Amino acid sequence: MQGHPDTQLAERCRTGDASAFNELYRTHAPRLFGLTCRMVGRSFAEDLLQDVFLTAHRKLDKYRGESSLGTWLFRLATNVCLDHLRSRSAKNARLTSEFDETVSPDELAAGSAGPVAGVVDRLDLERALADLPPGCRAVFVLHDVEGFEHREIGELLGIADGTSKSQLHKARLRLRRALAASGSRRNDRP
Repeated sequence: MQGHPDTQLAERCRTGDASAFNELYRTHAPRLFGLTCRMVGRSFAEDLLQDVFLTAHRKLDKYRGESSLGTWLFRLATNVCLDHLRSRSAKNARLTSEFDETVSPDELAAGSAGPVAGVVDRLDLERALADLPPGCRAVFVLHDVEGFEHREIGELLGIADGTSKSQLHKARLRLRRALAASGSRRNDRP
């Protein structure tokens, strides 16, 4: 594996090769920026992207080539975003309690809020996503946007597969409600 391009790039970065770190940044920044935007919102995304690459620079000695460098950076970025969300919300132990207090058990059992009326505005979606509790938002972004399986999400976030499924269900339900409400507000305007 020593001859693998990812391992070679990581080794060049570890030895202080500025062009190697520049290559690492150019290659992976677009996808990681997209992730940070979806997880924490555009206003924090640029700062967190810098944090991701600073953390990567400090932790490159821990990269062993067991996964692709892109996967390693993606996990690192996810963790940086989650740390930000946890510290910002100060609700580390209650990632979904806000949601649980606002949604009745009947709504959870229903499993679907029906089709969203009207056209979904991108800003409405971004606002609704930003309003999700951090755990629900992370699972939704990782599963529905990035395409990770529940097992992979569990490994990334340190949660059980069932917790991932539950948080995804709650996230989708809350998003449906928020988008339906914003659509009806838009339709009520003169």
